[in-house]
Parts: sequence; C-alpha cells; structure tokens
Amino acid sequence: MPGLVDVHTHFMPERVLRKVWAYFDGLGPLTGGIEWPITYREEEAERAALLRAFGVRAFTAMLYPHKPGMARWLNGWAAGFARRTPDCLHTSTFFPEPGAAAYVREALEHGTRVFKAHVQVGGYDPADEALDACWGLLAEAGTPVVVHCGSGPAPGRHTGPGPMARVLARHPRLRLIVAHLGMPEYEDFLDLAERYAEVRLDTTMAFTGFSERMAPFPRRALPRLAALGDRVLLGTDFPNIPYPYAHQLDALAELALGDDWLRAVCHDNAARLFGLPDTPKPPA
Repeated sequence: MPGLVDVHTHFMPERVLRKVWAYFDGLGPLTGGIEWPITYREEEAERAALLRAFGVRAFTAMLYPHKPGMARWLNGWAAGFARRTPDCLHTSTFFPEPGAAAYVREALEHGTRVFKAHVQVGGYDPADEALDACWGLLAEAGTPVVVHCGSGPAPGRHTGPGPMARVLARHPRLRLIVAHLGMPEYEDFLDLAERYAEVRLDTTMAFTGFSERMAPFPRRALPRLAALGDRVLLGTDFPNIPYPYAHQLDALAELALGDDWLRAVCHDNAARLFGLPDTPKPPA
C-alpha cells in the first residue's frame, strides 16, 4: 500500500481540544468505570507528524459544535488548518440553526472535502427540518459526511439508527460515513449500509480491546462486514484514544478477513472516495 487513509482523526482549536480531553478524562461513569486516558497529548504539529510517521498519507480534522453560533467559527479554523496541512482533507461541520445551509454551501465552495456531525455531543435530531437543506446540499455535491450517530459510549436522546434512517429516506444519495461502525448498534447500521449504496462505515475504535470490553462487535455479523468490504473505511479517533495507534490496525488484521479486505479498508476505499493520487481502480 502507498500508506493509510484515516477518515476519523481530530484536529480542532487548541482550547476546544483541551475541553474535549477534559471530557474524556472524566468519562469513567459513562463507560462503566473504564478509564479513557488520552494517549497522544502532543502539540498540533507533533500530532500531525506522528500520523505521517505511522504511514498515514491523508487524514481529517473532525471537529464539531455543541451549541449554536459555533460551527461557522470552527469551519474558519478548519480552513486555515487545511491550508497549512496539505495532507489533511479539508473538514467542516454544521449545527441545526438559522443560516446553517448558507455556511455549508460556503464551505463547499471553499473546497471542503468532508463534513463531521456529532449527534450525541450536539444533542440534536439529525432529521430536524433545520438540517434538511444541509443534508440536501451534501447529497447533491457528493461530499461525504462522518456522523457519530451510534449510542456509544453512552446513549443520547437522538442516537441510534432511527434518526439517520429518516435522513436517508429523504436523501438516499447522501454519502454517509457511520462513525465507529455505529457502536453499539452495529447490526442496525449494517442494515442501513446494505439498504443504501452510498452509506459507508468507519472502523473507529471497533474491535480494539478497549471497545470490546464495553460494546463487543457480534461475530455473527462479520460476514456482513466482509461483504461490505468496499464501503468500510479506516478510522481511529486519533489522538483521543486510550491505546497506541497501531492497536487499531492490529485489531483489524486479527479479524482475518483477508489481505484484500484489509488493504481496501486501510487505504483503497477512502483513496477512491476522495480521489487521491494513484488511487487503485475499484474491484471488478
């Protein structure tokens, strides 16, 4: 492989990231007492250098608002980060608020290649009418959106497959990437991927020893995951992970779904989705 493509890495303004780390530092009660120590607390440039050293040729800056008035500011920061970090796939976000469609359109016009939505942290229904125009713009543009819509590590009012299923019913061409394989509702989100040709899943934290303690992936569903091998993408949650980066890769390799599946997940699928140079042709 020419390298890895990681569709679920977090870069955001430092003061926001510090608050995210503080949240994870106190997450024990939400994970049944399992601690979540952040492994990679380096400064921004060092974190990007670490990813390159791990063999990552392209990554994202997954950032997300938790209140109105925050998304446009985050998008401005992310645009600057993408300019100074050429191997980062320019990332933007949105929130159900007046003007959301306008700044989503603006972000697309300025070269955003992937969006992030966090239903759990934002505490909103993704099927809210205030977001309908945003989903429509993304579906029309063919721009992928990574959505944390599963109920891990703790359920929210609008987590689970139902709300995103309503979004897809309205926008069946939406290039949805379900974060964390939809943990813990893995099989329900596999249903959505089997129903909609543009739905993909990222592997973030799935199959690692940490996640298997909280929300084990049902082994009966592995054949379904193997069959969707062209729509599963590597994600890791770097730097917000409680173990070394390589553990995610080891966990995927240990599934023994074959070298072709592993190569597609770790590189080829995302390389095709984002049109990276030297992208391999899709399998016959």
